[in-house]
Amino acid sequence: MTVKNRLKDYAREVEGYLRSSLKGKGIPAGLLEAMEYSLLAGGKRLRPVLCLCFARMMGAPAHAALPFAASFEFIHTYSLIHDDLPAMDDDDLRRGRPSNHKVFGEAMAILAGDALLTEAFTLMTASCGDIPADRVMQATATLARAAGAAGMVGGQALDMAYTAKAGVSLEELREMQALKTGALITAACVCGAQLAGADAHGVERARAYGQSVGAAFQIVDDVLDVVGDESTLGKPVGSDEQQGKTTYPSLIGVERSMDLARRHAAHAVESLALFSGEEADFLKDLARYIVDRVS
Repeated sequence: MTVKNRLKDYAREVEGYLRSSLKGKGIPAGLLEAMEYSLLAGGKRLRPVLCLCFARMMGAPAHAALPFAASFEFIHTYSLIHDDLPAMDDDDLRRGRPSNHKVFGEAMAILAGDALLTEAFTLMTASCGDIPADRVMQATATLARAAGAAGMVGGQALDMAYTAKAGVSLEELREMQALKTGALITAACVCGAQLAGADAHGVERARAYGQSVGAAFQIVDDVLDVVGDESTLGKPVGSDEQQGKTTYPSLIGVERSMDLARRHAAHAVESLALFSGEEADFLKDLARYIVDRVS
């Protein structure tokens, strides 16, 4: 089975959980519709899949980490809803269809994002029945830091500050993307290890993999915005340049960007050299596949 098909299998498992995760909670109908519109719009489900795979690779029961893993998709989806708003990136298309605010209005889109972020913490605590509470608390703290002001939100703030700004350096770009995109991807790997009760070495290997994969993923996304196509990406191509965003291709060109992405992917594979089994093999192949998306 190809890595792409294995990713789809893991994603379907997450998808099944997501489809029932908001039912019966007494959420007002209009708000629920807006939340599910974006939450169930498809996507690779990369972050929850990473959390699940690291948890299982390091010894957690097969389904024990699923609620916690799903919380990553809630947080990621909220960030996309808010990122598309006119005050931020002002994108009309997301995952091949109109952005949330184009369908439900800006106020409801903001509320849907707020609700998804808050509900994510309910899902994190739902793992306590099958995983010791101290592990869940440790992972929750990791995810909260990664999603917050010193992580993803901080990266979004830097992204806003750097948009249409001349002279953004490669190091500033690296820092911004490590926070905006990389922090949540890295946390997915680390949280999976923490939920499984991994030792310090296991957690550090998860962190190294996540940082490398997160960097490769964002660099490739930058490249795809130049050489990809809208039908594959599900969003307009060339929007980075139109918005005046600094990207790896704009600073060092497409070819050097891809060389850098390949090096990050290789580091990710090396970080799991001592691990074996189905999940380990998948994670190594996934690092390579992230770069191969351009070909």
